[in-house]
Amino acid sequence: MWSHRGYLVRFAQHRLRDPMLAEDVVHDVFEAVIRGQAAFGGRCALRSWLTAVLKHKIVDLVRRRSDTESAGADDGEAEFAAFPCPRPQPDEVAEQRELLARTLNHIDALPPTLREAITLRVLHDQPTETVCAALSINQNNLFQRLFRARQQLATAALCH
Repeated sequence: MWSHRGYLVRFAQHRLRDPMLAEDVVHDVFEAVIRGQAAFGGRCALRSWLTAVLKHKIVDLVRRRSDTESAGADDGEAEFAAFPCPRPQPDEVAEQRELLARTLNHIDALPPTLREAITLRVLHDQPTETVCAALSINQNNLFQRLFRARQQLATAALCH
């Protein structure tokens, strides 16, 4: 049972985004097992069962924290402050889309030789050899074009 501790801690850290809380909730899992509050029936793998117990402990923790924090909170946002959302917020998504659109516009404005190199190698993620063959250039020439393209893109980004 103890051999699964590392896995359970990593699982909890991924969910809670807090190493100390993760350690605490994994400790709670083992405490529940030792006290007999959770009994392994043998119908699945031990790790799967421990993970299920851990998931329930995480849900209990989130509920307890939301109850205690929302009671003293002025607005409803404080209850979720301890658990950051791993997905970007709508304003962050909009910002990322604007940045992407500006970057693509700057790539379109590059000289054709630089634009082709960065489009094939970076945007289309083609291997160096494929890009070199498509553009009829050697690797050193490709790397030089990519370097120049990145320099011009960085300069364009600073100007805006």
